[in-house]
Amino acid sequence: MEDIKYAPIGVFDSGVGGLTVAREIMHQLPDEYIIYFGDTARVPYGSKSRETIIRFSRQIVHFLQTKSVKAVVVACNTASALALETLQPELDIPVIGVVVPGARVAAESTKTGKVGVIATESTIASELYTRVIEEQNPRVQVYGKACPLFVPLVEEGWINDLVTLEVARRYLKPLMETGIDTLVMGCTHYPLLRETFRQILGDGVTLVNPAYETARELKDLLEREGIANDGKRVEAGHDPDKTEANAMDPGKTDEEKAVKKYSFYVSDAANKFKEFASTILPFGVDAAQLVHIEDY
Repeated sequence: MEDIKYAPIGVFDSGVGGLTVAREIMHQLPDEYIIYFGDTARVPYGSKSRETIIRFSRQIVHFLQTKSVKAVVVACNTASALALETLQPELDIPVIGVVVPGARVAAESTKTGKVGVIATESTIASELYTRVIEEQNPRVQVYGKACPLFVPLVEEGWINDLVTLEVARRYLKPLMETGIDTLVMGCTHYPLLRETFRQILGDGVTLVNPAYETARELKDLLEREGIANDGKRVEAGHDPDKTEANAMDPGKTDEEKAVKKYSFYVSDAANKFKEFASTILPFGVDAAQLVHIEDY
């Protein structure tokens, strides 16, 4: 169906971290519509069981399907590691995660053959990053480190806080002692702490941001499937209320036109999410709608 190219992309995460992925998609695929869901009622995912993560992910995907999305991006490393392989055969639309794109780049980037991965407890325990990196380059040695405090610190907004800096020093010290020259920020929240990591690690360690690589992979996927938005249709056809939204209204600023392309949903704390999202994205988020995700 020709109109599928104008359908939105569904992006979901346990909370605000996936906004780093959404931001990259907005930058690299400016014609695409996005429906973002943040599971703010049940964050963090990193300490939960595989079965729970699969259940949460299925509920969210079912919700996104009610919005007629043409593809789903699992913008959460934990859900990508534990639920992606279950979700993919269950759906008739493309579903991609964030682990594989980041792992591939890490394997290509290292010069010393020593790669560090920081992530949630569940992602590290899955060893998915290790498997993918070693598949790409068997000579690479991977050092994983679970960093469970980073997600709540980011969700609390303590990005440039001395407490966060000290926590990061403690987490990164054992990785630095191994001599890594590449570090994968294996949770979508972590790129928000990039400057903190750089301050501790110095310029000699390459920081890999899976969000950037995931947007690149999504672009290739949409073009390969023939469902990339060509930018020729101007109305916000994904509007969940089916209302007409004229993105070419001459009375609107470029920023206001862009915002019409994006919808945000959360399972809790909509105002807090909206305020935080406005600091992450290149525009102010006017609204985030609450969803009773357990109904899906």
